[in-house]
Amino acid sequence: MTPTFILGILGGLGAPEIIIILVIVLLMFGGKKIPELMKGLGRGIKDFKDASKGTDSSEIEKK
Repeated sequence: MTPTFILGILGGLGAPEIIIILVIVLLMFGGKKIPELMKGLGRGIKDFKDASKGTDSSEIEKK
């Protein structure tokens, strides 16, 4: 993801709004849960990319 893509998604949000959103997310999930959520998100993205390429992670490990 490029920064311009991320800015395009966020639209007209400025720095104060983004900080408020991040604080709310931190309060909702807590500091210990956020890394687990990001790890799961990363796995999901990796699986999606592998599926879109038509490869399986087990196929890659065998090579």
